[in-house]
Amino acid sequence: MASQAANLWVLLGLGLAGILIMTRKLKKAVKADFGAFVERLKLLPPPQPPPPKAPHLLTGLSFAISDVFDIDGFVTGFGNPDWSRTHEPASQTSAVVSFLVEGGATCTGKTVVDDMAFGISGEQRHFDTPTNPAAPARMPGGSSSGAAVAVAANFVDFSLGTDAVGGVRVPAAYCGVLGFRPSHGTVSHTGIIPVSASLDTVGWFARDPSILRRVGHVLLQVPFAAQRNPRNVVIADDCFQSLNFPGDRISQAVTKAVEKLFGRQILRRENLEDYLKSKVPSLKQFAGKKSSSTNLLAYAMHILRRHEFKQNHLEWINAAKPNLDPVISAQMKGALEITDTNIDNCHTIRNEIRSALNNLLKDDGILVIPTVAETPPKVGAKEIQSEDYQIRSCSFSSIASMSGGCQVCVPMGFHGKCPISVSFVARQGGDRFLLDTIQTMYASLQEQAELATKSSASGNALSKETSAEMAKEKGNQAFKEKQWQNAIGFYTEAIKLNGNSATYFSNRAAAQLEMGNFLQAEADSSKAIDLDKKNVKAYLRRGTAREMLGYYKEAIEDFRYALVLEPTNKRASQSADRLKKLFP
Repeated sequence: MASQAANLWVLLGLGLAGILIMTRKLKKAVKADFGAFVERLKLLPPPQPPPPKAPHLLTGLSFAISDVFDIDGFVTGFGNPDWSRTHEPASQTSAVVSFLVEGGATCTGKTVVDDMAFGISGEQRHFDTPTNPAAPARMPGGSSSGAAVAVAANFVDFSLGTDAVGGVRVPAAYCGVLGFRPSHGTVSHTGIIPVSASLDTVGWFARDPSILRRVGHVLLQVPFAAQRNPRNVVIADDCFQSLNFPGDRISQAVTKAVEKLFGRQILRRENLEDYLKSKVPSLKQFAGKKSSSTNLLAYAMHILRRHEFKQNHLEWINAAKPNLDPVISAQMKGALEITDTNIDNCHTIRNEIRSALNNLLKDDGILVIPTVAETPPKVGAKEIQSEDYQIRSCSFSSIASMSGGCQVCVPMGFHGKCPISVSFVARQGGDRFLLDTIQTMYASLQEQAELATKSSASGNALSKETSAEMAKEKGNQAFKEKQWQNAIGFYTEAIKLNGNSATYFSNRAAAQLEMGNFLQAEADSSKAIDLDKKNVKAYLRRGTAREMLGYYKEAIEDFRYALVLEPTNKRASQSADRLKKLFP
């Protein structure tokens, strides 16, 4: 872990040097605090309890808060100078901030948010866009941009933001830090400016998973329970294949970490596109947009957010006539066209996706998806103004947002000098389970990510053997689901990549038997035996194929040899005895 941390800070150091280059190109100065803070302050925790009582859980930690959380005596700026100008200082401190201070942490300042906490890119026209410490020439992500930057630059131990459509998860991914969005409704929203009530959550950033978890224990206020390991880890293969960076490298690192910690029996592969089409049928109402199911889900999510944002703030916008980011102005025009039927349809989609996620994961399952579809856009990129970017950048975030579930973003190294990450999602209410799981998995995930990065740097990010293993695992999953033809296809792909594995031929033989392709099953089993003379399953499968083809003598010999290799094998014993009685 020490070498990994050193490598990360070396990369961050290189990033800091790169700021000078970026500064020349943009012809502006980078602030000492990376532009993360709008106001410095200090809220000190109460004295420690006397022994033998345990110290406060967050003792010694510092944190910052996005400028949407109320602090008694301070104006909450909401990312817009006109909002600050037209609002009075808060009369009390936000409940979650008070919980953290009472828990032993020191609050050191307020951080930049996108204009009215509505953006997703991190661009801030009023206060300047915070500089991404991990990739200075790239956007930091929003809406909680400053909070992510403050953690990434090591100014604080953790920070608070808000997340409706990805406001914590996207900047966590862009800045290369941990980011947690809890289940909707589990953390108090008192004393926080709302964006979209049915989507808003309080989220937090950290560099250390133990701190992420400790903050969760304070804010979630859940009773103590024994830690549970996941029994079902679902990897959305099609999502990783759709990325503009090496998704296979990430999914394979997760696969290896899960196998090492919990065993491969809990792994499952899923085509999320097909699953959502089947389980969330109301998405078909947007089918004319010819987009993926996650993009359609994000589209419905954005409709809800626009509608609820309008209800919360349109009156003030019309009265104050503030200088707004063009993205907000465009969204408000669209919000005026939203009908009650649109909203009803979005609520139907929300109910369907919540049910779909519950059925997929149950109480002890985790869905593994990318956090974002692309690496962070470049500073000043025109694309961030487009609706397409708004949808694309939070398409994967829509799963947790619309289902009400919880999600954690975990950094997984770099690609092309940009941070890349993976996300783990649990059903609504699975927050402590998810935080505990990440605490357990984090070191192994970083180890596997580092190995994958080194392999990528040598031009061999995914060896043929690794790709073959991935194809085999997909074949195994298809076999379990009785999709025999798909299984044959995956095993064939594995054989093409690595023709020296007896397991691949033997597994394909099993699928051929299920399809009634006995000649092909015999041939595959024979090839497996040629490669591994002690492959018991290959002898059993060849014996079964030969029995079905009428080669009874040869079948008996295969079953007998399987018994020689494994004397307690009941299947081999029963098959040999049955054939001997029929053909003495």
